[in-house]
Amino acid sequence: MNVFVFGLGFSAREAVTHLRLRSRTVTIEGSNRSRERGETLTDQGVFSHVFTGTEPGPTLGPVLRKASHVVLSIAPGPEGDPALIHHRADLDAAEGLEWLCYYSTVGVYGDFGGNWIDESAPLLPRNARSDRRVAAEQAWRDYARARGVKLAILRLAGIYGPGRSVFDKLRAGTAHRIVKPGQVFNRIHVADIGRVTALAAAARLEGTYNLADDAPAPPQDLVTHGAALLGLEPPPAQDFATAQLTPMQKSFYADNKRVSNGAIKKALGIEMLYPDYRAGLDAILEGEK
Repeated sequence: MNVFVFGLGFSAREAVTHLRLRSRTVTIEGSNRSRERGETLTDQGVFSHVFTGTEPGPTLGPVLRKASHVVLSIAPGPEGDPALIHHRADLDAAEGLEWLCYYSTVGVYGDFGGNWIDESAPLLPRNARSDRRVAAEQAWRDYARARGVKLAILRLAGIYGPGRSVFDKLRAGTAHRIVKPGQVFNRIHVADIGRVTALAAAARLEGTYNLADDAPAPPQDLVTHGAALLGLEPPPAQDFATAQLTPMQKSFYADNKRVSNGAIKKALGIEMLYPDYRAGLDAILEGEK
């Protein structure tokens, strides 16, 4: 298995870890926006190429042409997906290409008033970011169909994990307990993203799947629970209607839905490692010890 990862960020680095756990013979290379960002990964044996997303990566061509599996973890811009824009010809030339995996978001669904949805729900995105994701999903479906390779689209819920959780915000004093009646979110622990990616790569899984936890919950409950685990007082509750939030922060509260993960669990025959935020936060805290 020769894997190339576009965008070696938080989720993709975890996928690299799990791919290696499953196979000692896997070869993995990837991209970062700058040489400095990739130095740590190179030290760990994952060579990182520079790809800014605004022009072709100067060293990506030969590597992509020998890839069997490609994971795409870069947000699309107004013009589309950077990997497809700048490196389609290299992917076309990859004779051994078997599988593509695109990290999307549950934001493509939009708002469903807190109701449960699955992959059959209509896509009703409510902001430009999610509009671009819908377009990028379709662009990769079209490419995979034309190219004759399998494609898995993983729609990710709110990502958290070690170093990127409510604990970090509580300790930094930047956590907010925003209360919007009826609002719920799904989340997904980064380890579940990594594990599912590795399993899907081995199976060359095809299709579109939600990757979320089992228990969508109000955001303020997460903050309260995290504070209790740290032995801290939670920040005061703030009414969403009057809270001082950035436009970006407010946009997340525009979508209210409960996202089912049944399809991915059935496809891979698994349960989530961390089925709810309580299990995930417990594991993060234990890991810190």
